[in-house]
Amino acid sequence: MTITGAEIQPPKTGTVANKALPRAKPPPKISAMTTATPDPEALAAAVTGGDRRALARAITLVESSRADHRAAAERLLAALLPKTARALRLGISGAPGVGKSTFIEALGRVAVAAAHRVAVLAVDPSSKRAGGSILGDKTRMAELARSQLAFIRPSPAGTSLGGVARRTRDAMLLAEAAGFDLVIVETVGVGQSETAVADMVDLFLLLIAPGGGDELQGIKKGIVELADLVVVNKSDGDLAPAARRAVADYRHALRLLRSGEAADQVEVLAVSSLEGSDIERVWEKVLSRVAAARASGAFAGRRGAQAQAALWREIGDALLDRFRADERVGRLLKALEGKVAAGKLTPSAAARQALDAFVVGKD
Repeated sequence: MTITGAEIQPPKTGTVANKALPRAKPPPKISAMTTATPDPEALAAAVTGGDRRALARAITLVESSRADHRAAAERLLAALLPKTARALRLGISGAPGVGKSTFIEALGRVAVAAAHRVAVLAVDPSSKRAGGSILGDKTRMAELARSQLAFIRPSPAGTSLGGVARRTRDAMLLAEAAGFDLVIVETVGVGQSETAVADMVDLFLLLIAPGGGDELQGIKKGIVELADLVVVNKSDGDLAPAARRAVADYRHALRLLRSGEAADQVEVLAVSSLEGSDIERVWEKVLSRVAAARASGAFAGRRGAQAQAALWREIGDALLDRFRADERVGRLLKALEGKVAAGKLTPSAAARQALDAFVVGKD
C-alpha cells in the first residue's frame, strides 16, 4: 500500500492511539542469512519478500564501515532502488523529555489501525568516550513494537551531526523496499541544531513540551524555521493550560519567522500522547499536507533536491574517509598533531599541509 495523502483517511473513531492493535500474521520467513558478508541479491530478495530479520540485517550491512560491507551495501541498495520512493517519510524531532517515543507510538498505532505498515528509525545519541548507545526505543514503544505491521530499528548516531545517523537515508530506502508505507525518523533530540532530518523527509514535525520555558525558543531561527508541523505534547492534566499558551506562542513566533502565506501553512496543534487525544488530528494534517504537496508538484521537487543533497554529503563523507585512510597523510598527521599540541603550528596551517600532501599523493 502506498500513501498518496488524498485517498487515505485515518480511522474516525476516537482515541485509536490507546486501543489494542490488531495482531497481524507474521510475514513468511525467507532463507536466513548466516554469512559474515551476505550475498546482496539474496538479501534483497529476502527484504522484498517480507523477512523482517533480513531487513534488520540489511540495515546493519549499510551501517557498517567495513570496505567489503560497503561494496555489498551498494549492490544491495542498487538492487532495491526500484522498490523505493513509495512511502511517506516523516521526520520527528524535539528536545529530550518532550515525549517523542510516546508520541511516535501513539501516531504509529493510529496508522497501524488504518492498515498501514509503519517503520520507525530511531537515532540514539552515542557516547563520545565509549562510543556506545543505549538503543532503548523498542522498550519505550513496547506496544507498537509487538505489532507485525510495525518495525522499530534503533541506530547509534555515532559521530554524525544534525540528529540523524550517517546511513539513515539508506535505512529509509530499505524500509520502503520491505513494504513499509510510512517511515518515521526519530532524531536524537538535542535542540536547535537538529535540522539534517528536514533534508531527507517529506514532512518535518517538531514536538514541543509546554511549561518548560521553551516557548521563547520559537523566536529563534533554527529548527522551528524548518518545521512543517509543530505539535505541543503533554496537553493533559495540569499542563493543559500551559499547552494552550504554547500553541499561541508558537503561532506568533512563526508569524515573525515566516511572512504571509508561508506562516499560515504551518499548523500548530496541542495533543496528549499519553491519553491519545488529538493524535488522529495530527495524522489528518500530515496526510493533507502531503496531498497538497503532491498536487502542487512540490513533493517531487523536494525529493529531487534531497537526493542531490545526499549525493554531495556522500561525496564529502567519502573524501574524508579516504583522507583518513591515506598512509602518507597518516604519517604526516602524527608530526602535525604534535606541533599543533605544542603551539608551534596553527590548526589551519597544519590542515593545509595535510590536504596538500593528500592531493599531491593522488597526482
